[in-house]
Amino acid sequence: MFGDALPRRPEARRLLAATLFSATGRGLTLPFMFIYLTKVRDVPASTAGLIIAWMAVCALVIGPVGGWAVDRFGARRIVLPMLLVEAVGVGSVGFAHTHWQALLSVTLIGAGGGVIWAANTTILSSVTDGLERQKTFGLNFALLNLGIGTGTVIAGAIVDLDRPGTFQVIYLIDAALYLVPFVNLLTMPGVGRRLAPATTDDQATRLRQPGYREVFAHRGFRRLLAFSIVLTISGYAQIEVGFTAFAIDVAQVGPQTVAYAFTANTLVIVLAQLFVVRVIQGRSRTILLSVVGVIMAASWLILGVAGAIDGRHAAASAVAVIACAAVFAVGETLLSPINPTLLNALANDELRGRFNALGSMVWGASGIVGPITAAPLIGGGHSSIWLALTVAGCLTAAVLAASLRKVITAEQDGRTAAAGPAEVGDDDAVRVAVER
Repeated sequence: MFGDALPRRPEARRLLAATLFSATGRGLTLPFMFIYLTKVRDVPASTAGLIIAWMAVCALVIGPVGGWAVDRFGARRIVLPMLLVEAVGVGSVGFAHTHWQALLSVTLIGAGGGVIWAANTTILSSVTDGLERQKTFGLNFALLNLGIGTGTVIAGAIVDLDRPGTFQVIYLIDAALYLVPFVNLLTMPGVGRRLAPATTDDQATRLRQPGYREVFAHRGFRRLLAFSIVLTISGYAQIEVGFTAFAIDVAQVGPQTVAYAFTANTLVIVLAQLFVVRVIQGRSRTILLSVVGVIMAASWLILGVAGAIDGRHAAASAVAVIACAAVFAVGETLLSPINPTLLNALANDELRGRFNALGSMVWGASGIVGPITAAPLIGGGHSSIWLALTVAGCLTAAVLAASLRKVITAEQDGRTAAAGPAEVGDDDAVRVAVER
């Protein structure tokens, strides 16, 4: 299955290998920033939370600019310097002794991450075709989780709250691993260049260049964006704060059980992703996205069972909490290859960077909305309302995905084999802009 999922072009394979290295570095530091700021640098918990939230805000703000820059100058010209910017930000976190220094570091991280993720998606879609793109995105997600899981295990054996130098080590290693995708892309001069041909000055004065207005004019993209927003707010945005708070405060399990749940989540993704990618080939992407919404709603209902047990049977509560994370992971294995593939099937080369930028901005927005909705509800004793809202949100996303089928072509939906790079589709506003 691994061989079947590997893309044909060596450039795409090298990009996947770089993902594994950079994800391992990300895993070294991902679980520890809040702990590092509060326990090692004595930053107040409320301030540390604002610092981390600021990182998401920076990524959200710079996203549209990054999408425009990718379309205007080519992804490689944007990714290469931003990899260095984010590396500096990550490495400097280990030496941030005050909250102002930490704020500067996360600003660099947010600025880099807000551009790099969408730009990398654009690059990966440019070196794969319609037939293998879905497999490649699925494999990329599996390698991402494998790297993060590996990095987390390594960091757990290194860090020590009584030795600040151990945190400096993991942040410096994480920063150094940014050089792997940097050197990788630098040595592939033909990859990541501007996809649409440049226009002359005379053409630019005669014709208004298509931009975000044309992207939002695409009916299929608007529907897919609505699905993504609802699903991420009701799903991904709740897994870190809402899931953890509900498991500990309502289901009354210990932190170790929560750690086991996240481990189960990662294992399901790594072990099942390639099998799932193989099964979904040739099937309707919109129907599968609907299934994702149903699966994630079911995972929250399983968590509700853990809360209903209310600690009376500790083993049963623990099993339900872990099962919630594992079932949620099944939805992730479906979503990860389908969502970016469908988005890039709707896009065209002239606007691909903008399409991907808006698609990735959803994650930044949900990262802000999720914590500020889950914490007050669960902390205020309204866990049943939080649970009902998350389940309803996931089911609403399922309905939105099903309705998307009516406004896109069979080829974009994955029900027919793509002969080549996908066109924008049936939206007149975008098509006219491209033809001009």
